[in-house]
Amino acid sequence: MREQLLASEQRWAEALARVRPQQRQSARNLVHYLALRSQDLRELQTRLGWLGLSSLGRAESHVLAAVDKLLGLLHRLTGQRWTDRSPEEPASSVSGPQRLREHTTALLGPAQHDRDVRIMVTLPSEAATDPGLVRELISAGMDVARINCAHDDATAWTAMARHVRRAAKAAQREVKILMDLGGPKIRTGALPPGPAVLRLKPRRDALGFAVQPARLRLLPADRLPDLREVQGSVQVDPDWLQRLRVGTQIGLTDARGKPRRLLVVETGRAGAVAETLQSCYLTPEVALGVKGRHGHKVHVTYPGGIAPLPGALTLYPGDMLQLVADADAAPPAQTLCMACTLPEVLAQVRVGERVWFDDGRIGGVVRQATPHALAVEIVQARASGERLMPDKGINFPDSELHLPALTAQDRQDLRTVARVADLVGLSFVQSPADVQALLQALQGLGGRPVGVVLKIETLRGFENLPELMLAAMAAPAAGVMIARGDLAVECGYERLAEVQEEILCCAEAAHMPVIWATQVLENLARTGLPSRAEISDASMGVRAECVMLNKGPFITDAIRTLDDILRRMASHQHKKAPLLRALRAWQSAEAPASARSAAGCRGHRHTVAPDPSAPRP
Repeated sequence: MREQLLASEQRWAEALARVRPQQRQSARNLVHYLALRSQDLRELQTRLGWLGLSSLGRAESHVLAAVDKLLGLLHRLTGQRWTDRSPEEPASSVSGPQRLREHTTALLGPAQHDRDVRIMVTLPSEAATDPGLVRELISAGMDVARINCAHDDATAWTAMARHVRRAAKAAQREVKILMDLGGPKIRTGALPPGPAVLRLKPRRDALGFAVQPARLRLLPADRLPDLREVQGSVQVDPDWLQRLRVGTQIGLTDARGKPRRLLVVETGRAGAVAETLQSCYLTPEVALGVKGRHGHKVHVTYPGGIAPLPGALTLYPGDMLQLVADADAAPPAQTLCMACTLPEVLAQVRVGERVWFDDGRIGGVVRQATPHALAVEIVQARASGERLMPDKGINFPDSELHLPALTAQDRQDLRTVARVADLVGLSFVQSPADVQALLQALQGLGGRPVGVVLKIETLRGFENLPELMLAAMAAPAAGVMIARGDLAVECGYERLAEVQEEILCCAEAAHMPVIWATQVLENLARTGLPSRAEISDASMGVRAECVMLNKGPFITDAIRTLDDILRRMASHQHKKAPLLRALRAWQSAEAPASARSAAGCRGHRHTVAPDPSAPRP
């Protein structure tokens, strides 16, 4: 086994030569790990365990040293001589983890007290104009601010970075800035908009009785409708609006031909509010009528400012969807058709390969393929149908797509990265050439040293991970992001746990920090209430060096909750190794049952009792 580890360095000699000298030993250890894991060691692990020796299950950070230690012990047990070979080892059980800590600090900044795992937060667009929001995020525990270059523009990104720097300086903390390049995103194209219709829907109880009326705000034609209204608002003729009084009834026949009445409950300079206890569908063709003072003449207006519904296709199992390069040259209107935003990929897809839409919600198989169109049979969708809307992701997990990781827009965005960012996220990276292209582009721009984060989002990126990490070791600092959303679609949800486990181990062997990303505490950030499953998922993030949260109305609550989870788990888990901290919630077996029962009741709320060595319970 030892000979195989050393021989592997010759096979990887060309890639090792391109690594920065400071990363050379880490690169050697990665190569040794790949050689170690190229064979099935399970039987050997069992036999070593019988002898009470290490089973190599925690050798990621110091592979050759772990093998040498086993060889030394086996020689001693069998009475044979053994010569210490420590000088030949690129990393020891002490220096390997130490290198990982140093590389993590270089990429992600210093750790907070009692929390080694950093917290990364995606900044919302409001962070460009609201420095107070940024201060709240840093105060809650944000260590790395993520700017998504798929949204906003260079002016907004620069403002966000400026607010982060100022808030971090005021908090006397170092907060790194990651700018995430958009990359060659493959998405569904535009569709014709749907009809302009506004649905008024009262709230009903379990028996179907209306318990809260639907509300409609009526505005003069010179005022824009407020799209944030819970039910909606429309524009009407100002003279007609002046006729409304509290108690006035507005008669109409809605878009379905149903007679309806709206009761005016508020009037004022800003318009009026009407309510109804019946469902009602308004379109610009629906006449709104009120009777005159004497009840003879009916005054009519038509609602304006009703936004059209977004275009969408409803797909059922067995449907045939035409995925085309040019929507203008689409098949007849009765055919289900959707354009692709990167039409050049269509020529690289073959018959029989799978296609996933909208984060894997809709699945299909290519039945016919031409350079300009794919006929995709829908094989995964609910029997009641799934709506496919524009600007949704498309994944081709079986296809070998040749796309540059850096688009023209990415190269333009790199100018801002070189000025304001500490690290850059390379989206949809698939080959070492993609990494080299990024490093060359950054070098050409000059500016401050920028670390590189490899976003593993595709099956091909996962399969090429070792080569990608070796290529990234030419950067000032490097790390890996497990982008679990796209990766789950590409490799299959049932395989995601296995894939992220392999990425964690491979990155530890390279002494490279890992960012655990996508859907962490997502319900909490969006709604303010976490699910049980996502709390358990967040606790597993302690095995990475950084956990990423996405934006949401309750993001500060999510940061504080994640901070608390990571601090608690730090005393129970480090990477793959469980830490045997004393558990004081249960008394010793010698204690009387009544004492154990009382202790259990007292300790029920906190599984782990306060420990003097820990700052928090």
